[in-house]
Amino acid sequence: MPATQSFNSRRGPGSTGGELTEPPPPRLALLPARDKLERLLRVAKGHRKALILTHDNPDPDSLAAAVALAHLLERRADVEAHVGYGGIIGRAENIAFVKVLRLPVSHISQIDFDEYDLFGLVDTQPKVGNHSLPARMEAHIVVDHHPLREESLASPFADVGGDFGATSTMLVEYLRAARVEPSVEVATGLFYGIKADTRDLGRETTQTDIDSYLWLFPRIDKSMLAQIEHPELPARYFQLYHTAYERAKVYGVAIVTDLEEVYSPDMVAEVAERLMFLEGTKWSLAFGTYRNQLYFSLRVKDRRMNAGRLIREIFEDYGGSSGGHGSMAGARLPLSGKAAQRKALKRELVGRFLEAFGVADERPVSLLSAQDS
Repeated sequence: MPATQSFNSRRGPGSTGGELTEPPPPRLALLPARDKLERLLRVAKGHRKALILTHDNPDPDSLAAAVALAHLLERRADVEAHVGYGGIIGRAENIAFVKVLRLPVSHISQIDFDEYDLFGLVDTQPKVGNHSLPARMEAHIVVDHHPLREESLASPFADVGGDFGATSTMLVEYLRAARVEPSVEVATGLFYGIKADTRDLGRETTQTDIDSYLWLFPRIDKSMLAQIEHPELPARYFQLYHTAYERAKVYGVAIVTDLEEVYSPDMVAEVAERLMFLEGTKWSLAFGTYRNQLYFSLRVKDRRMNAGRLIREIFEDYGGSSGGHGSMAGARLPLSGKAAQRKALKRELVGRFLEAFGVADERPVSLLSAQDS
């Protein structure tokens, strides 16, 4: 859809790797929703045209929150707003999400950044490296439920690191504070964003997520939701899962699989999520290559571990981008060199994960020949 369619440095104690574990008060994320809304509108008003960007290869939470923020800026700040994304929308559910809800989102290849004077990032942060905002552009608005990175504090409005299981929940709070009634499409999108990111309110869910979920439920279209959750799947989807299961190795309480070349980078996360259902598994790691980029996705069931912190520690010496939170995280690393060098890099990274999982000395067993516990 064309981009012209509209929607009518402080470091605190305990700071590591750019993430503020104990950010200095007062912090925007701790304010009531109405106060945050007022500050958001003050930052936005007076601007002519806003571009809201999701993280690259966006998921439903990122897309829904971005669309809702654009809608809010038009309704309450009188600023024309558009939504853009980098990468691809590849999973069948995510394609259906955009198509069924008719979400007005545009790929960055269709966007002229110089047309905009207000920029926002949703479900990502300025220096994370997994979005397509040019380095020369300032992120005026940052809204993200992931842990706060200190670089975000340079933005005029940074609502980051609050107690939320999904960024869509944060946008519900804004809409309610602004007394803006979402359309059925926006409501359904936000509902599915919360549902998907919290795994049906079963993962890293807060009371605010539950309240937002219940507030949205009577406003959604159940038929649209069913079409999103149960889309038709291409043959390559099943072929990829065949590769995933065939190459999966079980190391005691951890499972690891190399997907090789994938048709969509977000399938790496889907496979990691699915493998967590293996009986007795505490850690799941999937990785695959897409257009000379190596993608890793990590899922953690052990509460003693923090997936986001672990993946940042492992990748800090390699460059690329990485991030996440308690139970789920991902990383992206540019690939170069010959095939042998790439294989060596994969082995090295997997070895680091196995050490962190405490299973480096376990003898790997093929998933297809593993015995039930």
